[in-house]
Amino acid sequence: TADRPYGIPRDNPFVGVDDAKGEIWALGLRNPWRFSFDRGTGRLWISDVGSLAWEELSIGVKGGNYGWKVLEGTHCFEEGCDLAHPGLVAPIWEYGRDRGMSVIGGFVYRGCALPDLRGLYLFSDYQPPDSPLWSLYFSGQGGAANRGAVALESTGAVISSFGEDEAGEIYALDHLGGRLLKLIGRPQ
Repeated sequence: TADRPYGIPRDNPFVGVDDAKGEIWALGLRNPWRFSFDRGTGRLWISDVGSLAWEELSIGVKGGNYGWKVLEGTHCFEEGCDLAHPGLVAPIWEYGRDRGMSVIGGFVYRGCALPDLRGLYLFSDYQPPDSPLWSLYFSGQGGAANRGAVALESTGAVISSFGEDEAGEIYALDHLGGRLLKLIGRPQ
């Protein structure tokens, strides 16, 4: 339109809602550091960096409220909060600052080179001087994800982002090393 250099999808959940901006798709995210769509299911994965104590991974829900600034993950951030607050979208995975400091969202692996990883969500945590590489499996049933087969505590890189090529192969960006790394299997 003439008053803004972008369009708003007509089916956005807050289009036409009084006192709401039509651009908004979801609420209550603090600092989503990467989100991606699973090319196999269309599911939206959101990695949300916490404030003081918790990092979280969530599945995108149109019009969903993820609870920030009342909650950090599934924990009270605001004193006296109601953990049973109706209508909030809970994360499918969370971890504390004892395990990391800033979640780095990735992708669900849909490539061919590493068939044992197919369907796993690969992600990291920004941890200088050496980030981990972790994975989750989410069936879509129930509210939580399960740990996947990939659980490397050391990658030799400080991962700041991920990418995916046309074939579904995954790449990681090494922030401090200035490298683009491709995930490959171990030599036999």
